[in-house]
Amino acid sequence: MYRVLTMIFAAAASTGAAQEVAVAQGEPVAEEAPGAAEEPPEVAVEAPETAVEPEVAAEPVIQPAGVHELEEYLWLKRPVVVFADSPNDPRFRQQMDLIEDRLDDLADRDVVVLTDTDASVLTPMREKLRPRGFMLVLIGKDGSVYLRKPFPWSVREIGRSIDKMPLRQQEIRDRRTGN
Repeated sequence: MYRVLTMIFAAAASTGAAQEVAVAQGEPVAEEAPGAAEEPPEVAVEAPETAVEPEVAAEPVIQPAGVHELEEYLWLKRPVVVFADSPNDPRFRQQMDLIEDRLDDLADRDVVVLTDTDASVLTPMREKLRPRGFMLVLIGKDGSVYLRKPFPWSVREIGRSIDKMPLRQQEIRDRRTGN
């Protein structure tokens, strides 16, 4: 705060001193607009340093698959990968509508939805999971493929499959006991 005030006073003093020197030497001084001298200059004030950590923005539940690798989510998230040959595939649109209606249920289960709708690009995810047309793939936090479906599934059905996983059951037990 001291540094900010020192800089303000130094700037004000140098501006005033420069005008006084110009007047003394007979040089013209640019006149300020009426009322401009009355308003104090805007000052950027530094925020006080505190130990409060900034809030981290939540990662979106639905993301494009081409940007991510499955290994990024190992032990952190449960990827649900939705493949289609085109974003206009009716099964893809239906699946995304079902997912978007209940995003909170998926977020509670640490799910990230990865979408891949470009069959012409052989991404590492397409190479590993080998979809044919529309396909829904549920992958556990351990990286294992738990479910493959060639048709859309509701979030309720996806949630039930996740809740049957051993790691998810352990998470539920830990949450009940407060660990």
